[in-house]
Amino acid sequence: MSFQSNWFGSQTRLFFLLALVLLAVLARLIPHPPNFTPIGALALFGGAGFSDRRIGFLLPLLSLFLSDLFLGLHVLIPVVYGSFALNTLLGRWYRSHRNVLTLAAVTFLGSVQFFLVTNFACWLLYYPHTPSGFITCYVAAIPFFQNTLLGDAVFVTTLFGGLALAERGFPALREAKPEPTLAGKGAY
Repeated sequence: MSFQSNWFGSQTRLFFLLALVLLAVLARLIPHPPNFTPIGALALFGGAGFSDRRIGFLLPLLSLFLSDLFLGLHVLIPVVYGSFALNTLLGRWYRSHRNVLTLAAVTFLGSVQFFLVTNFACWLLYYPHTPSGFITCYVAAIPFFQNTLLGDAVFVTTLFGGLALAERGFPALREAKPEPTLAGKGAY
């Protein structure tokens, strides 16, 4: 594969991935049930879809921040953003373990860790620091957890499925594999 065709393919892929990210951000801005958003899925997708780790982390967090400017800033931002950064790490892990079962597992784990982490912060900020307050906080959050699970499942399916279909129809969108080198093959 020549440099020019490799460069064109990587640029085409980057623009396609950015378009998917933009659509996901717009989906957060339209009316939706609480916690039924694309951001958890977007963080997984960023970690898995972008070969550059910086872009993989930056895009979901920047998307979240830009949409938060419209929706409102809040005291839990550091916790929420940190939780989505953990989702990006799950997406990075998924890059080397790609199959439907592992995608379902990282999607579920991302939803669970978001529920556990953000509601622990809610308990610390808004509820009595007692076992009863802890239980009350997490029980009150169960409807939000259901929406998080459903939203993550829908948007993971949309993002990863959309990319897989596009890659099948347009090979230029496939991630370029590094060219093998002579190093390690006995050549000097």
